[in-house]
Amino acid sequence: MIDPKGPIPVYRQIADVIAARIASGELAEHRPIPSETAIVQEFGVARTTARHAVAHLRERGLVYTVPQRGTYVGQEPPTT
Repeated sequence: MIDPKGPIPVYRQIADVIAARIASGELAEHRPIPSETAIVQEFGVARTTARHAVAHLRERGLVYTVPQRGTYVGQEPPTT
């Protein structure tokens, strides 16, 4: 699934896998994505790599992070 020797950085490959899960509906809007720990275990990467993958998803506007709660699919809902 992930090619550590490929031309695409590993964190981007992981982000692409998670993005595909979002696009397919496997990960629903405003529901959490896998934690950094889960990403580390699933893909066999360092925590820093998992953190970069989540940051890349955030930069692409696919997820948002709530401090002390986790990272969720979609745009951050407005606060009232």
